[in-house]
Amino acid sequence: MIISVAVSTFIIIFLYQPVRVEGTSMLPMLEDQDRLFINKLAYRVGSIQRGDVVVFLYPHDHQKSYIKRVIGLPGDTLRIDHGRVFVNGKELVEKYVPPRFTDDRSLPETVVPQHEYFVMGDHRSISSDSRDFGPVNRELIYGKAAFVYWPVEQAGVVR
Repeated sequence: MIISVAVSTFIIIFLYQPVRVEGTSMLPMLEDQDRLFINKLAYRVGSIQRGDVVVFLYPHDHQKSYIKRVIGLPGDTLRIDHGRVFVNGKELVEKYVPPRFTDDRSLPETVVPQHEYFVMGDHRSISSDSRDFGPVNRELIYGKAAFVYWPVEQAGVVR
């Protein structure tokens, strides 16, 4: 019993943590109330990549956590033109954003500051993301979405 509690505690503190999705900004990949594991070790040993789905403390209230997709890395030049995202002058191919979830918002060209990441929800028309609250500091990102475990019919790796 003590060993299983110790192992569970170790896994939750250092490796994987269960989280619940609240909201629909990551549809169709993640739905409201989905349960998933986040990998807390991923960014201690590796780097954050464009396209990763990350969990972070909301920059304006560290009591809240958000889950979004990384669009811009530190030093990237980013521009959004009527919903079309351009990174370093090239349009980003975003197969994870279905046409019905796009929006028509624009953002003037900006450079993502060092140690910060530009994040967006996949359901662009309803997502509160870096277009609203700005890039997210690296120190606020604490996990990478890894695996949906509930509901069972949607179980699988987060891409």
